[in-house]
Amino acid sequence: MEMCGVVVSSVFAIVLVLQLGLTLIMAQREEQQTGVAGKEVILSCKIINHHKDVTCTWKYKYKEVSSTILRFSRTQVLKGKAPMIHRSELNLSSKQLKVSDLNLDDAGIYICECHPHSVSISLQVFKLSISSNGHFLINEDLELTLMQNSSHPQPHLSISLFNVANNIVKPEILQKDAPQKYILKLKHLNTIDSGTWTCHIHSDSPSINQNISFDVKVLGFGKEHMETMYTNVGNTVILSWYLNFRGIAWKEGFAGKLNWEPQGNRIVHELLDFNVTTHRELHETKKSNHIWFEIPEKKTRSTIEVKIPKVQLNHSGQYQCQLEINSRRMKSMRALVVMQVSADPAGPLSRGSKMSLLCQVSGPLPSNAHLLWERVNGTQLETKKSKQHEAKVEVSVSAPGLWNCHLMEDNNIKISLNYTVEEAHVWNSYAVIGAIIGASVLLIGLVCLCIIMETSKKDGTSKTVLAGKEDMSVSTPDV
Repeated sequence: MEMCGVVVSSVFAIVLVLQLGLTLIMAQREEQQTGVAGKEVILSCKIINHHKDVTCTWKYKYKEVSSTILRFSRTQVLKGKAPMIHRSELNLSSKQLKVSDLNLDDAGIYICECHPHSVSISLQVFKLSISSNGHFLINEDLELTLMQNSSHPQPHLSISLFNVANNIVKPEILQKDAPQKYILKLKHLNTIDSGTWTCHIHSDSPSINQNISFDVKVLGFGKEHMETMYTNVGNTVILSWYLNFRGIAWKEGFAGKLNWEPQGNRIVHELLDFNVTTHRELHETKKSNHIWFEIPEKKTRSTIEVKIPKVQLNHSGQYQCQLEINSRRMKSMRALVVMQVSADPAGPLSRGSKMSLLCQVSGPLPSNAHLLWERVNGTQLETKKSKQHEAKVEVSVSAPGLWNCHLMEDNNIKISLNYTVEEAHVWNSYAVIGAIIGASVLLIGLVCLCIIMETSKKDGTSKTVLAGKEDMSVSTPDV
């Protein structure tokens, strides 16, 4: 019997110890929670007995230093002296603690204590910083800095980056200061990278799965590469640069200018300058005295444009639109190539004579381009190709017909211009017919004029005779 009593006592003691240990564990259990700098976090106090008027306390502890955030009951709330007190708010119904505008220093242990119970929440805070405040120009590098802070040792993190299309990208990761600080670099941004990105943070111990979204705005032109425009003398040309600042809601003001470097001349002319306000309004000012170009009135509010009503060879060259923001620059080029054809001697071709047709473009041609004269419906012999890098080609013509000059690049026609060679007698016949028609019109005009004058003269004579008769009748004395 004594043996049984000892066994029962031992079992009862073990049960008491286990119950006491479990009670202590439950009273001091710790939860894990993460937050993001600049955002808010809500911490729950799950041990409150709402049927009793108990007094509870929210405390903050970091590296053995503890301070009171709030002390509250059903009837009152008293503020403490914790560093985040001015950013803390208590939900009176749920007793949840909301901390707004988090920063790294808010990491630590948050304790909700309702005697004799308490719950501890370990808050780990992440801070993600974006270079240039998220505003980039084309081909600039995106640099992200991720920092973490907690009251426990910092875990090593696995970081993934997702672009605007939710596709994972692999930036360069510099982990020299890990695990507290990570630096990620993504090179050569483009306009299609504008939008909301996601940084995913993962850790197995402690268990962390945190997403941080951030905005990327890449300012640029619709066509970033060098573009060449081809036209003929006398045509109207509009050179334009579309800027995407409205589509990406660019929040910063910037300025720029449009320069023109004539073909074969290194002197640069500033045609206009412009600025874009923080309200995304575009203003342009003409800076050049050149009267051959205009700023169109009717155009989109996101486009820089110049209009050349009647383009000439000397209007060719490179047109450069340049942006500048915070000492950072970006530019986009347009090259204008102009073609012209002429004849020597000008006019109709007489029988037995020859004529030289000249086709030329502004500026030297690249190695993959050439000029080509060809007679429409002519033979293979009635063609003439320019030499390499030559910007003109001349062909001798001894018969009338239609000729075309092509600018070819890699066997693709970039621009064409035709010239019709007429026979002299055909041209003379047209001239004679025109002279006859003109003389006939003149003769008819003269006849009509004579008739009008003769009619006017007769009318005047009739009026004079009638006036004389009236005077005679008046002056006759009575008998």
